[in-house]
Amino acid sequence: MLSVNVGRPETGPWTGRVGRSAIRKQPVDAPVRVLRAGLAGDSVCDQKYHGGLDNAVYVYAREDLDRWGRALGRPVPDGHFGENLTTVGIDVNAALVGERWRVGTALLEVAKVRTPCRVFAGFMGLTGYDDTAWVKRFTAEGRPGPYLRVLEEGVVAMGDPVAVEHRPDHDVTVAMVFRALTTERHLLPRVLEVPELSDTVRRRSGPAQAPVS
Repeated sequence: MLSVNVGRPETGPWTGRVGRSAIRKQPVDAPVRVLRAGLAGDSVCDQKYHGGLDNAVYVYAREDLDRWGRALGRPVPDGHFGENLTTVGIDVNAALVGERWRVGTALLEVAKVRTPCRVFAGFMGLTGYDDTAWVKRFTAEGRPGPYLRVLEEGVVAMGDPVAVEHRPDHDVTVAMVFRALTTERHLLPRVLEVPELSDTVRRRSGPAQAPVS
């Protein structure tokens, strides 16, 4: 694990209808408790779309941040995409829904994927990155990072390895779920067969809609 990141609420016109956001995560040096609802010391302002047990821990790979850094022309620091855990050496988008990771003493399970929103776009613009059609660009890249549920509470710290303890017997990856929800809706029936998929994804898997610019 390259870094463990938490955020506190901020306000501003970029935060949308909720009026607050904790998307700006900062790495912490000390070990952090992983609770069922998320990391101790972290905040979730939009409980409707970002809260809940299946959204407890968001993960993004350092390799994907570097890829965005090259596209955007400047480095993207750990935690800047709102991730709680920044990994290195792991293709998190190739993880299977229901895959279980031991990180520190916590046991985590891949539950769903991140879909981009206007707050994310606003934060990118606020912090000096090119946010032009950001939601569409992020969607087209197809590397969203997973949300994990917490099966066993524990403690995580920078430098902890990520050990895969269980891989389900199917081929539905994080990247596939994202495509099914955005650009390749014909994949939805296949994705919805996976029992470990978050119920919130099932409820929101209605008719296809174009990504918001």
